This record gives sequence, C-alpha cells and structure tokens, in this order.
Amino acid sequence: IFFRISSSPSHIKMAKHNFMYDLVVIGAGSGGVRAARISAGHGAKVALIEPQMHHGPPYFSALGGTCVNVGCVPKKLMVFGSHMLHDMHYAKHYGWNVPEGITHNWTTLMANKDKEISRLNGIYGNMLKNAGVELMEGWGSLVDANTVAIKSDRAGDKPDKTITGNKILLAPGGWPFIPDLPGKELCITSNEAFYLKDCPKKIVIVGGGYIAVEFACIFKGYGADVTQLYRGPMFLRGFDDDIRRHLYNEMKEGLGIDVRLETNPAKVEKQPDGSLLLTTEKGDTIATDIVMFATGRKANTAHLGLDKVGVELNPDGAIKVDEYSKSNIDSIYAVGDVTNRINLTPVALHEGHCFADTLFGGKDRRPNHEHVAAAVFSQPPISGVGLTQEQAAKKHKKVAVYRSSFRPMLHTMTGANTRALMKILVDMETDKVIGVHMNGPDAAEIVQGIAIAVKMGATKADFDATIGIHPSSAEEFVTMRTASYYLVDGEKLDKLP
Repeated sequence: IFFRISSSPSHIKMAKHNFMYDLVVIGAGSGGVRAARISAGHGAKVALIEPQMHHGPPYFSALGGTCVNVGCVPKKLMVFGSHMLHDMHYAKHYGWNVPEGITHNWTTLMANKDKEISRLNGIYGNMLKNAGVELMEGWGSLVDANTVAIKSDRAGDKPDKTITGNKILLAPGGWPFIPDLPGKELCITSNEAFYLKDCPKKIVIVGGGYIAVEFACIFKGYGADVTQLYRGPMFLRGFDDDIRRHLYNEMKEGLGIDVRLETNPAKVEKQPDGSLLLTTEKGDTIATDIVMFATGRKANTAHLGLDKVGVELNPDGAIKVDEYSKSNIDSIYAVGDVTNRINLTPVALHEGHCFADTLFGGKDRRPNHEHVAAAVFSQPPISGVGLTQEQAAKKHKKVAVYRSSFRPMLHTMTGANTRALMKILVDMETDKVIGVHMNGPDAAEIVQGIAIAVKMGATKADFDATIGIHPSSAEEFVTMRTASYYLVDGEKLDKLP
C-alpha cells in the first residue's frame, strides 16, 4: 500500500507496536473517512473497512456513509427538484408564460441522482487512496481489543481475513428503525425511498423528526398526496417550539400536507389491488400506495462483536465514549451516530478530525458540541443555533426575545400563503445572543453565517452595530431593535416589571 509520512511540523512518530496498522477504522461514513484520511496525513498506517464501495441495495450505504448515499446529499437533490413546480407557478406572477400541463419524469430524477452519488463514491475512494488509506471491502467486527475480522458475507461463519491495529475506530453509523407492528414488512424506510421506481400517488409517512418532515415536503412537491402521522403533540422535538408551530401551519395550510399529531399506526395491511391500508390506534383508516417509517435511527452496533471485547453501551444501545471519543477499552474509539451524541454529518466530521489530531497529530482536541447549528430542509426550511426559547427560559434568569414574522419579498407578487419567522434570544445579564432561529427561505444559508457570531459570543449590541444587506430576509436579524417579550424566571412577560 501507499504509505505517506507527513512532513508537517505537527507530525509525530508513531508509537512502536507489533500490529499490522496504526489504525483500523470500521465504517466509511463521514466520521470514519475523515478520521482515516487525517490520521494517514499525520503519518499513520490506516486500514478502512466498508461493506460496499458503491451505493444501492442491499446495504444502501457505501463510501461516504449515510449522508452521501442515503441521506443528506440525495435528500437535498430531491428537495431542489421538489421546489421547481412551485417556482414555475410563481414565475407566472413575474410575467413568464409557463406552459400548462407540465409533467415530471421520476425515472430521470432517480437516474441523475444515482449518477451523482456514484460520482461521489468514486471521489471518496480516490481521496482515501491518495491519502494512503488502504480500503477493504467487507464487514468488520471485533475479535479482541486489537483484532478485526473481515467477512464478505456478514452471516458467514469464518472471516475472509483478520487484521490487527494499535487503535480501532468504530464508525458504522446508524440504521433506520421500524417499530414492531403488524404489517411492518410491507413498509419502507428512507433507505428504500431513495430507490423507488415511481413517485407514489399517495404516501403515509410515520414520524416527526428531520427525515419524516423533509420527505413529507419532498413527496408533496412531486405531486403525491401526503399524510404524516406523529405520536406526539408537535413534531421536530428539540427545535424552538415557536418555530415548530410555525412550520406545522406552513405545511398544513401552505402545502396542503395532512399532518396528524398524537396519532399512532396500529397495523398495515395489503389490499387485493396491491395498495396498503393503514389503521391508526384511534381506529381511523388511510388508503395509500406506500407507508414510510421515519421513526428514528438506532446505533448500528449489531454484529460488531462488542460483547466479545466488553465494549460498554449506553441504555439506548449506542457506544459509550468519553470526551475524547474513547470507549471503556483503551484501544477502541467511536465517532458519529454510533455514539448518539449529536447525529449530524458535520458533527461526525468534527469528532473524526479531533480523534485523528489527538492520537496521531500531536494535538489535544476534544470535540466541542456546544452551539451546533442545525437545519431541516422542509418547505420552507427551518434552522437554528444555540438555545431554544424553552431551554433559555430554564437556563437564564432574564431573556429578551426578539421576534419578527413577515411575508418574504418574493411572495409579495405571488400571493402565496406563506410567512417567514425569525427569532433572537438574548441573555439580558450579559447581552449575549444565546439563540437564533428561523423558518423561511434560505434559513440554513442565513443561520450558518450567524452561527459563527453566536459561537464567538456576539452580543445583541454587535448585531445592532452590523449594517444589513438590503433588500434581504437576513437583514432582519440586524434590524430588530425592540424585544417582543421577555422571559423572567421562566415566565413570559410582555413588559419588564
């Protein structure tokens, strides 16, 4: 294999040992790839194990992990496409003569999406090989604290080969979870949703997280009749309550998605014509073409051999790690969704990079999970960084809440029934901005920039001193001067006492 020694000042000589590799990584997702590549750049001899090198069934994920193959990237491509019918409708109000009866070719969408993901698989492979990482195709599992077995057949009795490493990094990600209910075998998850041969005319999506909300908007954009079921009182738990309610209204009133809260499925049955019938616990029935469960993902720890080595798990089944991503076994580390800290691609990248710099780069880097910005690519999208209003009320004695709701400028001429919502939360004792949230066009693009300011500890005075870009929605974040209300000892007040 190609073994590159870094010439940078940060390079440290690898500790002497009798193992085949300095590092063995199981899982070529965001965290695993970043850790392998950076470790190799620091001079480590690295092996990276992944079940398949190219996307698609039966394993779905491949080089690049969930994000590249059956997650962020294909999802965002499908989000782009789902907007376009709306855009063409809006174009009419700007004088464009858009033909009636425009149709969509789902096969073309899927083929182009697959082509792009294949391109990315190739880029990841070349990038790793150029970094000096040895790629191995197969299923990796622990034999002992320094030995990994590799099988081409996951169910096989004997491994095709075994390799040893001074350190082992577990980064196999997560896997979609479907609750146990009659007819679960008739349902799909996000994995299969990316490989549907046709866009369903009717689909029921069960769940209330990122994936459920995003796919509800995606399928609606392509013309499907969408029903979304969520067991709780409001979806997207963990986001600001005000933002969640605003998006709920946008999806129901603006998009026409049938969102049913506090509703659980009881069973799914196949009908004589091949369609499905979902029955809720309330006794209601919904006829549909597809039932998609987006009810969470679980740490992909099965078949890793963790019990053989005694790797400790959290109650939720995720690998328990310390602040340096180390398990209870000194030679075994874990990053990404398999640890269930913050299950986002950029967080896994950060954890993998910190791991590599600490173990092989001569740096002391612990992952920092504070002020991590996030977005949901719904229609319209939401994004936020820092504390939600609910969290701020519990953590801070006095909070000023700046809130603005308005019709985006684009829609002053389209007449679309949509509004944007923007919020700033300020700790009144320090004037620090402790939370920023938005539901509206380009929310992710806007909040990403603001996240830098929040991470740096910007004050409301800093925001006020910033001159806005006009005309833009983003300028609203630097022009809100008067607090809409206050939170004092957790109580909402219109005026300060």
